[in-house]
Amino acid sequence: MDARDIIKRPVITELSTDLMADKKYTFEVDTRANKTQVKDSVEEIFGVKVAKVNVMNYKGKFKRMGRHAGYTNKRRKAIVTLTAESKEIEFFEA
Repeated sequence: MDARDIIKRPVITELSTDLMADKKYTFEVDTRANKTQVKDSVEEIFGVKVAKVNVMNYKGKFKRMGRHAGYTNKRRKAIVTLTAESKEIEFFEA
């Protein structure tokens, strides 16, 4: 898999924005990617040094539209912690 296929998008929430002060960044990643692939992808794309990766899996929710029922897509979220000497990732250019 290519690095841009593994990292789908950043997750921007109130909690994830607060974690950015501690050099922790949250990304939605491919469901088949492991921690090592996530680490290598973030280092390649953003040019930073990664210290630790935490990964969480989310099951799809059951939804109904009238008499039709199904599940939303499952997803995988990764919280990437950068080293102290690493530069920060800039999502929003000032």
